[in-house]
Amino acid sequence: MKAIRRFTVRPVLPDPLRPLSDLARNLRWSWHAETRDLFQSVDPEAWASAGGDPVRLLGGVRPDRLAELAADRRFLRRLTAAADDLDDYLTGDRWYQTQSDGLPAAVAYFSPEFGITAALPQYSGGLGILAGDHLKAASDLGVPLIGVGLLYRHGYFRQTLSRDGWQQEHYPVLDPHELPLTQLKEPDGTPAQVSLALPGGTALRARIWLAQVGRVPLLLLDSDVEENDFGERGVTDRLYGGGSEHRLLQEMLLGIGGVRAVRTYCRLTGHPQPEVFHTNEGHAGFLGLERIAELCAAGLDFDSSLEAVRGGTVFTTHTPVPAGIDRFDRELVGRHFGPDAELPGIDAQRILALGMETYPGGEPNLFNMAVMGLRLAQRANGVSLLHGQVSREMFAGLWPGFDPEEVPITSVTNGVHAPTWVAPEVLRLGARQVGSERAEDALAVGGSERWDSVAEIEDQEIWELRRTLREQLVQEVRERLRTSWRQRGAADAELGWIEGVLDPDVLTIGFARRVPSYKRLTLMLRDRDRLMDLLLHPDHPIQIVVAGKAHPADDGGKRLVQELVRFADDPRVRHRIVFLPDYGMAMAQKLYPGCDVWLNNPLRPLEACGTSGMKAALNGCLNLSVLDGWWDEWFQPDFGWAVPTADGPCTDPDRRDDIEASALYDLLEQRVAPRFYERGRGGLPDRWIAMVRQTLGLLGPKVLAGRMVREYVDRLYAPAAQAHRALTPDTARDLAAWKARVRSAWAGVSVDHVETTATTATAELGTTVGLRVRVDLGDLGPDDVEVQAVSGRVDAEDRITDATAVPLKPTGTPDLEGRLVYEGPLSLDRTGPYGYTVRILPAHRLLASSAELGLVAVPSEEVVEGAGVLMR
Repeated sequence: MKAIRRFTVRPVLPDPLRPLSDLARNLRWSWHAETRDLFQSVDPEAWASAGGDPVRLLGGVRPDRLAELAADRRFLRRLTAAADDLDDYLTGDRWYQTQSDGLPAAVAYFSPEFGITAALPQYSGGLGILAGDHLKAASDLGVPLIGVGLLYRHGYFRQTLSRDGWQQEHYPVLDPHELPLTQLKEPDGTPAQVSLALPGGTALRARIWLAQVGRVPLLLLDSDVEENDFGERGVTDRLYGGGSEHRLLQEMLLGIGGVRAVRTYCRLTGHPQPEVFHTNEGHAGFLGLERIAELCAAGLDFDSSLEAVRGGTVFTTHTPVPAGIDRFDRELVGRHFGPDAELPGIDAQRILALGMETYPGGEPNLFNMAVMGLRLAQRANGVSLLHGQVSREMFAGLWPGFDPEEVPITSVTNGVHAPTWVAPEVLRLGARQVGSERAEDALAVGGSERWDSVAEIEDQEIWELRRTLREQLVQEVRERLRTSWRQRGAADAELGWIEGVLDPDVLTIGFARRVPSYKRLTLMLRDRDRLMDLLLHPDHPIQIVVAGKAHPADDGGKRLVQELVRFADDPRVRHRIVFLPDYGMAMAQKLYPGCDVWLNNPLRPLEACGTSGMKAALNGCLNLSVLDGWWDEWFQPDFGWAVPTADGPCTDPDRRDDIEASALYDLLEQRVAPRFYERGRGGLPDRWIAMVRQTLGLLGPKVLAGRMVREYVDRLYAPAAQAHRALTPDTARDLAAWKARVRSAWAGVSVDHVETTATTATAELGTTVGLRVRVDLGDLGPDDVEVQAVSGRVDAEDRITDATAVPLKPTGTPDLEGRLVYEGPLSLDRTGPYGYTVRILPAHRLLASSAELGLVAVPSEEVVEGAGVLMR
């Protein structure tokens, strides 16, 4: 029989055990080993069946066991210590509290997904895991962050395989009452809600759930409330599900509803209002519109409100391809804004103008969420150095007249939260070496001096640790493989072979990620005979563990999964290569530590960052990767291998895959596997262990989320907070009026004449030549602009490739025609082909970048002909 209604019945804990509830409700347990050990000791079997989820554990513990624990003095001492430790963690000063004044009182961090723990499945892949690690690292550092997302009733899908290896999706229903969440309530006890106006006079309402991530509150909006119609209740049904309007409503709820949720949370709790709003990818871009509407409602005009909002907004882009950005038809967006829908006080055309692709190469009828994010933020970044470069090129149309390297998009390379991803055995080894407090500090804050002690660990200890982790992975793989084959319809009698799958003494390679085509799940299958030879090599065999999900709508990705599964099903190699379905955080935490090599072979440069290899590296796993994302930035032969790429513009895609697959096989056969099996005098693989040591000591401090968050604070959050404070209503009005005046007058700005003291086409290094430039500023004055000399080496087409810009100074007053003369020295500080140009840029103390307005005046062809000569 089927129940007609469902309840969640919570246990009544005896008074001595009440702190267990607080420990379970704060997700710090997900990265704090001592707290997890405490919960495991409550009931080891129940802990395992609950999947390591304390809330589920406490919901199933027998009353007699609770009574027994309430009388167990040793357990109560451990409970008191854990509760005191959590209290100290939540209330004590941390890194952020020791920094200088001027940092933001609070930062709101918006993301469509958050990967905190498998017990709160609200993530699909790297973007969500990164967001979760950002919150955890902010908590460890004491950064006053407020996370904002959506609560998806089905989360992302669960993956199984059919008998023939085809991916199948399942969407389990998640009950918020059974998750580590609490409902935000008004003082009268009613659920706190936010509401969005919909076309036709209806509304979209959402409750606010709170997940406590250490010190950081994470607000999750849930539209499955009785007051909504059926369609509106389903807005937060699935992560990345539904059609265009469904996605648009999700993103309006995340951005606009998210700001309203933050205001509600701060009103109810007294938390400081955010001074900085961080938009993690374009999905949350509508948050800027709500903040503009707030200021307009307080009496500020739209343009002034836009400037005030931009000053305190940071935008992070995560995709290096236009196809990865949400884009909506302008009519669809227009229908949801204006007098009969949301934000009625703002002209819908002004809203549309923020997201339209009104630049060369854009599609002018499409509303681009990343474009809106960039236009609403004064500061923007990519997630690795290479991705920053790709992003500047991809979005260069928004800043016409500027070379891509001057587009105001910087880079903060992603990092990973070490306490979440480092195996307990690795943590214990570090604690034995330097003490638990110093080890914890090294993982949370970073700093190379805290990692130098890795050099002092004995080779034997490192090698025994690596074998232990590999052996644990072998057991995990066998259990998961058996479960998968049962789901595929196999009987136990057919599965005896699984006990021989993988070998704890064989070189183990991991490959796990989402399965879009550019990540090339099946590149390893390019030459199957050669791969089979590597797997079955008599002296240097390898074994491979593969996992990954294809998007439910991506049949091409599903075919790649099926192709890999069918190869792994071959009885000749199934003991050496496995595909594990339902890749998620719980599996990843076993997979990264147990692998010796982490493989990544995307199409360069389409991997924005790719943090899975970072998590592996923190466990002593070596990276074997295409030079893309973070690996392009930090690769050294001391701690891994780079797969050569054939990414020239003229390379045929099939030929490129052939070339790069062949290079991968060569590396595995000639360098990776022989080094793993090579033994020194003491019977240990000395050179392999040396690479593990270098990976931990040199890469460890770099790949930390703590390092990443500290960079965000120093380079983006602090300047954004200063801009937010500077842009009072009056200064915002002044800045908006100045920008309008400059844009209106810019057509009258020109470089009229350039001359130099150089008389020949050659000069000696260190020579200084004088520049004299005559400019027409039209209706603008010298205080509105900066005149610059831009110089550097030039290529064969006379393009300056490593430009240095130096401001020139005005001399005297305007001539009879109103023109001004600017002068300055030009130092020839580099040898070889050398050139210069001059330009005029808008200048204002509140601009974050001289390219901010996308305006620049350069010499005309006629002026260039008389501008002197190139220095060669």
